[in-house]
Amino acid sequence: MVTEYDKLVRDEIPAIIERNGERPVVRVADDAEYGRRLLEKLDEEVAEYRESGDPEELADILEVLHAIRKHEGISAERLDRLRREKAAERGRFEARIVLERVED
Repeated sequence: MVTEYDKLVRDEIPAIIERNGERPVVRVADDAEYGRRLLEKLDEEVAEYRESGDPEELADILEVLHAIRKHEGISAERLDRLRREKAAERGRFEARIVLERVED
């Protein structure tokens, strides 16, 4: 039986598949494809979290975010600084504010 996936997977997935007695067919994405596939993977993981609410999916989202950050050449320190600056300027999401409209 053949199952088609055509998606970016974690580095150890091919070895796991082999240990299960199956044969993975893989290739390495170039830079442009890798960037595109990371964004697709982010969408996939967010959708899985929305559906399940499983904290493991949040961990997957973080892993993809770190991969995107690294691929884009953004240090973890810079990203955290940007996050903190934005939080200081615009706040966080702790107050649960929902903007319904702006009237003039």
